[in-house]
Amino acid sequence: MPRLLKSGLIQMSLPQGIDDFSMSEIVDAMIDKHIPFIEEAGTRGVQILCLQEIFSTPYFCPSQDATWYATAEPVPGPTTERLAEYARKHQMAMVVPVYEKEAAGVLYNTAAVIDADGAYLGKYRKTHIPHTSGFWEKFFFRPGNLGYPVFDTAYARIGVYICYDRHFPEGARTLGLNGAEIVYNPSATVRGLSSHLWELEQPAHAVANGYFMGCINRVGIESPWNLGDFYGRSYFVDPRGKIFTQASEDKDELLIADLDLDLIDEVRSTWQFYRDRRPECYEDLTSL
Repeated sequence: MPRLLKSGLIQMSLPQGIDDFSMSEIVDAMIDKHIPFIEEAGTRGVQILCLQEIFSTPYFCPSQDATWYATAEPVPGPTTERLAEYARKHQMAMVVPVYEKEAAGVLYNTAAVIDADGAYLGKYRKTHIPHTSGFWEKFFFRPGNLGYPVFDTAYARIGVYICYDRHFPEGARTLGLNGAEIVYNPSATVRGLSSHLWELEQPAHAVANGYFMGCINRVGIESPWNLGDFYGRSYFVDPRGKIFTQASEDKDELLIADLDLDLIDEVRSTWQFYRDRRPECYEDLTSL
């Protein structure tokens, strides 16, 4: 029997400016704006849904303003518990990227994974942290320390890579070796230096590792930072590297696609990259 899976991605702009609002009001407004899209995903039969990078806040990293530390929270915590209700209601697994506070001053860019019964399965912490050209993330996040976990949801084995991670093939390969069938990459990226890579690197990861990827980018220009235009274009790519469905550049959108997971075995049986790889020859990768 074919293994067909329906997956969804949500790309979102800010619901309002941040002036004259408290941090908790900003977070609540962003979550509230997502809820109708999450409900729509559930009613349309989405089985695994992924949200964008630090979905419940603006992308505040163009600043170096410690005030934003107040938006970090435990994982699991209030936001994961709230969204677990929708996971249970719709029997829909979810990838929920949030700003995590492990302890005072110990903060991570994290994605929690919730299963279709609302159970918390675990989390991935962003491994590669940029600090350049308005993306001052080392001010806000420690590098991830949980490796590259793969989560057994009710529907598929999934992994997570977050935004800047996508520039590094090593973790993408590790997720495949750990058994991921789908890798989600929630992002916040603007037009400019790396925009031409948006539809290049992740299809390359999908081909090199024989899995699907769901790639999410937010939309709009976020004041007061005005870093640039978050250009959306969220998409799904298959194990052959084909982008087979894609969202718009400039609007809030729920993107839904049907994934034929049997294609993974078909592709890997043709391109035997895992059989032919030579890890004993790659020691220099960790010593240089």
